[in-house]
Amino acid sequence: MEDDNLDFEVAKLGECRIPSPMSGVYFADGDEDLLYHPSLKEIKACLDTGKQPPSLEVAGPRRKIYFDPSKLKAGIVTCGGLCPGLNDAIRAIVLSLFHHYGVRTVFGFRYGYEGLAPRHGHVPLELTPEAVRDIHEKGGTILGSSRGPQDICEMVDTLERMNIGLLFAIGGDGTLRGAQAMAEEIERRRLKIGVIGIPKTIDNDICFVEQSFGFDTAVTETRTEIYSAKSEADGARNGIGLVKLMGRHSGFIAAYATLANSVVNFCLIPEVCFSLEGFLEALRERLEKRGHAVIVVGEGAGQDLMEATNAWDASGNIRLVDIGIFLRDQIRQHFKKIETEISLKYIDPSYTIRSMPANARDSAFCLLLGHNAVHAGMAGRTNMVVGFWKNEFTHVPIAQAVSGRKQIDPRGKLWTSVLTSTGQPKEM
Repeated sequence: MEDDNLDFEVAKLGECRIPSPMSGVYFADGDEDLLYHPSLKEIKACLDTGKQPPSLEVAGPRRKIYFDPSKLKAGIVTCGGLCPGLNDAIRAIVLSLFHHYGVRTVFGFRYGYEGLAPRHGHVPLELTPEAVRDIHEKGGTILGSSRGPQDICEMVDTLERMNIGLLFAIGGDGTLRGAQAMAEEIERRRLKIGVIGIPKTIDNDICFVEQSFGFDTAVTETRTEIYSAKSEADGARNGIGLVKLMGRHSGFIAAYATLANSVVNFCLIPEVCFSLEGFLEALRERLEKRGHAVIVVGEGAGQDLMEATNAWDASGNIRLVDIGIFLRDQIRQHFKKIETEISLKYIDPSYTIRSMPANARDSAFCLLLGHNAVHAGMAGRTNMVVGFWKNEFTHVPIAQAVSGRKQIDPRGKLWTSVLTSTGQPKEM
């Protein structure tokens, strides 16, 4: 993206005048913005044009806050598909509001944005430290979730009626777009309600966010399935293990699972096109030379090889054709046609992985995301998402976070590393 389009200024509800009740912590009040560009070459290119290099506001507690904690009511909503770490994020927000700032009223809205639309009849949960005490040990979300938009005015009416001053929206691209629309409607009404997003996408595909929670757990949990596929492939003559993983538009899970397990011979992702003929011929050559093969495919890969569904889901995403089933059937047909006996095992662990509790790394990451979301909200930030960039938590305007989709660069270091690990042809 061109630097001219990189506007990272975060909206604020007003001046922060109330001393923070926190003490003995590192306050992020100084001029500590984080440079967006990682390389000296890119920074010099900006300076040569007479412009300041783009930078991101660093997250963390501020010495002065906007909201009076004794009067504040907050809300939390989880939207979209399940993801490891949802309960960890909910718990972190509740505990930070309660213990760091003394906010005593926190509502959990049930079943995604439906919970903010009274016509659905979902009664909010009151979230206390006792209510969230051990939820981080469980998968899923105690609030429930749903997909699809709701009436923006109706949702803002609910916030206004309940006197909610801060809403934390945990979700992916569609959730953040909904949060942005609410923030804009709140501004139009001149209300003082903050809207803070927490990036939840197991595919790790949100722009200007290096890592989203659940991704690390997802990659870790692929180990069982991929090694099962490897064992099945090794245990038969011309054995093939085929594993389908998540990744609608971005192949990060498939790529990192390939690197993490290092027994994969073919990695297919949405960002890199391949022909069916080229892939099948490469697979035939692999079996001829080595007698077995392990294939990992991201769910959005190879969609151009199949007839599109022309149907859309509740989140506004086109319904994908099942590439795993397609490849399974095409592989079998091809080798039957060339009269070569194979033993193919197909594994799809997607829903098993999505519903897992977070691993230790994701749990720690969710805790810090939740804390920094609360710090941002209490300091009057709004219409923003808590990001993670160059090992720092940051504030990213939602408009930038939803401006595109983060994907693997087919010419970049990550994909080159995958090709080196698998030994598959660069083009198929």
